[in-house]
Amino acid sequence: MHVGVCQVQLFLPGNHSLKGKRRVLKSLLQRLKNTFNLSVAETGFQDSWQQAVVSFSVISSDHALVNRSLDKILDFIERTGTVVVGDSSLEIMTFADSFPER
Repeated sequence: MHVGVCQVQLFLPGNHSLKGKRRVLKSLLQRLKNTFNLSVAETGFQDSWQQAVVSFSVISSDHALVNRSLDKILDFIERTGTVVVGDSSLEIMTFADSFPER
């Protein structure tokens, strides 16, 4: 089993309030969930109205699929045009099978 986790720093340069930030992020997070069927949440800078950290994860038995999925998700976020992507941190962890086939 392979688990990919990514944290992305986002900037919202035209935003002027926490309410506006919540609106933009809520829309983005819902689009990510609907498009990629993944776990995603705002995990940093909750009290800042012009930046955020969003984290998401992908699980698969195929390491290459996890890597491609994370790349596609990052590309999707960059193409939305509602946020500016800053730094990102990506990690793929591999776990041994707990229940091997018989």
